[in-house]
Amino acid sequence: MKGIGVSPGISIGTARVIRKTAAALTGILLTNESAIPTEIKKYDEAVGAAVKEIEGIIARGAASLPPESIEILEMQIELSGDPQIKDNVVQRIISDKKNVSDAFIEVIRDTVEIFSNMEDEYMSARAADIQDIGDRILQHLQEARATTAAASQPDLLAFGPDTILIADDFTPTDTITMDTSQVIGFATRAGSRTSHVAIIASARGIPAVVGCGDELLLISNGDKIILDSLNGLVLVNPDMDTLAQYRLKKLAYAQQTDRLAGLKEVAARTTDGEVITLLANIGEPDDLDQVFEKGGQGTGLLRTELLFMGRSSFPTEEEQFEFYKEIALRSGDKPVIIRTLDIGGDKQLPYFGLPPEQNPFLGYRAIRICLDREELFITQLKAILRAAAFGNVKIMFPMIGNIRELRSAKQVLAKAKTALSREKRTFAENIAVGIMIEIPSAAIIADWLAKEADFFSIGTNDLCQYTLAVDRMNEKVKDLYDPYDPGVLRLVHNVIEQGCKNNIPVAMCGELASDPLATLLLLGMGLREFSMSAPSIPFIKNIINHNSIVKAKEVCKKVMEMNNSKDIITYLQEVQP
Repeated sequence: MKGIGVSPGISIGTARVIRKTAAALTGILLTNESAIPTEIKKYDEAVGAAVKEIEGIIARGAASLPPESIEILEMQIELSGDPQIKDNVVQRIISDKKNVSDAFIEVIRDTVEIFSNMEDEYMSARAADIQDIGDRILQHLQEARATTAAASQPDLLAFGPDTILIADDFTPTDTITMDTSQVIGFATRAGSRTSHVAIIASARGIPAVVGCGDELLLISNGDKIILDSLNGLVLVNPDMDTLAQYRLKKLAYAQQTDRLAGLKEVAARTTDGEVITLLANIGEPDDLDQVFEKGGQGTGLLRTELLFMGRSSFPTEEEQFEFYKEIALRSGDKPVIIRTLDIGGDKQLPYFGLPPEQNPFLGYRAIRICLDREELFITQLKAILRAAAFGNVKIMFPMIGNIRELRSAKQVLAKAKTALSREKRTFAENIAVGIMIEIPSAAIIADWLAKEADFFSIGTNDLCQYTLAVDRMNEKVKDLYDPYDPGVLRLVHNVIEQGCKNNIPVAMCGELASDPLATLLLLGMGLREFSMSAPSIPFIKNIINHNSIVKAKEVCKKVMEMNNSKDIITYLQEVQP
């Protein structure tokens, strides 16, 4: 089975399948309005009990839990008291006469669906947080704990040696509280590179493959499993020859990992002397710890959406300023590229009231909203400009499709600077301004855009799906999503080429930047800045340090003559060092 390898490594063990039962609606309606205050009180008490429970987990694990786990649990405490969730629950109790359990189940279900359908992988993964805290609160709302999803597996913590856990997905609490001393791998039907099982598996050095699809759940307890997260593969009941091959691969990988750990302070430099910049994509200040531990040289993409989610109103200028300032200070002189707000039809903010859209990926989102709602845009830009006085901060506009949008965004930035000057605020007046290249029209006119932008960053995730007309979240067509399609590669090549001709830096912050198969090709195209998830940095650095630009250009020339992705992928696999 093919999935997404999210914590690199190879494991050989025995399957343990975790099956959970979703909570069911009772259908019981309130018959008397006098019961409404009692139902609301039940909700408040359940939230209080859930928070107390999480605080207990933190207290008991203070000495043993890694920082990543503590952060997740603290975020759950904040989510538990989300006023928007409470308002929605109360509305269903009052308007629809729902009992509190049914109202809460429906609200959590709808909220999880909103997050799950978000295009941004990081934000999509937050659906697990919502579901997890929903399960916990529901345990305290319902009399029978066994009916809740989280309580349906009383033996969840009991595992034998060399266990590979198989599940639809794991909640944050599952991954934090379970004893993983006997667990050597995770495989899930759902999930992404930024799901919690990915975060925790990476922190604990346990191989994991997520997003394997429905077929994964056909695995039975006791099946022999090879988990190859290097290639995103799950092999079930393999023959003896395959087992022998993978035992050798596992040994070789362990030796390589030990060697790569020593690259932290080593520059990413090709054998013919070209220095390459390796940056990371982050969502919050604490992500920087892993970035610098893995040898990253700064932030190539700060997603600002997290600051706007899980709350009942837009963050103020001061709240945003403090958030960006912390990242700038912790980064020192290392670059921090802040992407302005990228929300839209597929990234709903409950308090914004965006209308539903038939084609949210093509609709009212990102820079289109910011230019339409200028007051929101100016508030964010003022906060970024102020924070930029404390570090090496740059601004990046998402979803720019034409010259007019870039010029309009820069005009709003000028207004933000004027406002700060009137307020006598300290800010960075000469901040660099770049754009995401993620729409085909922008890639085609990169020569014009390069004359008006200070830098480019290629978002291959969106560029690929827009170029191929493939919704990568749609199960029916996601196999058509192919970043190695010649049409996509020609657009990427043009962007890099035009950036070089116009003497502006070009980076890549999409998933292709972290794919070892693409490293030589991208170097050959002229890419000199890569931004990726922090764990990928040592692997990409290793490839760079063992190859020359001369070789990379030869690879690029060969690939650009090929007319189908199958041949391209085969060739790139053959030239891997």
